[in-house]
Amino acid sequence: MSIPYSGTIRRSGGVVSAIAKQLRAVNLKAAKRITVKFDPFGDNVTHTRNFLHYMSSRKISLTNPNCVLKTEVVCDRSEPTVDITIVPSIAETASLKKVTFKSGNLTCLELLQLLNKHITPLAPAEQITTTISTKLEKKGKRK
Repeated sequence: MSIPYSGTIRRSGGVVSAIAKQLRAVNLKAAKRITVKFDPFGDNVTHTRNFLHYMSSRKISLTNPNCVLKTEVVCDRSEPTVDITIVPSIAETASLKKVTFKSGNLTCLELLQLLNKHITPLAPAEQITTTISTKLEKKGKRK
C-alpha cells in the first residue's frame, strides 16, 4: 500500500516571482497621489524604499499617468508610511478618501499585496470596444 502524494508538483519561484506577479496586477486608476514617507537612517526602511522603486517604474506609472508619486525624506526617526489618496469621484462611492500603510514591519511583497487588495479593486473597469469589420468594408475604406 502506498502513501498518496500530497505535495506540490514543482517548487515556487520564490519572492522575486511573487513580487513580479503582484506588480503585474497593480492598477493605479483609483489613486490620485501616492506619498511615501521614510527616514533613511531608520530601521526597517529597505522594503519601503524598494516599494518606492517599484512604484516609480514606467509600467506602473502608465496605469494612471495623472497619479502623483511623492517622496518625503524626513530625519525624525518616524515610522515609514505609504499614504494613498483616492480620486474624488471614486472616494464618494467607496466612502474613503485616504489609505495609509504603516510599513515599518511590512515587506515589499506585503505592501504590494495590500495595494492590490485595497486600491486596485476600486479602479473603474475598462470598457472594451471592438468592432468587427469584413474584408469588403476594409476595401471600401481604402477607396
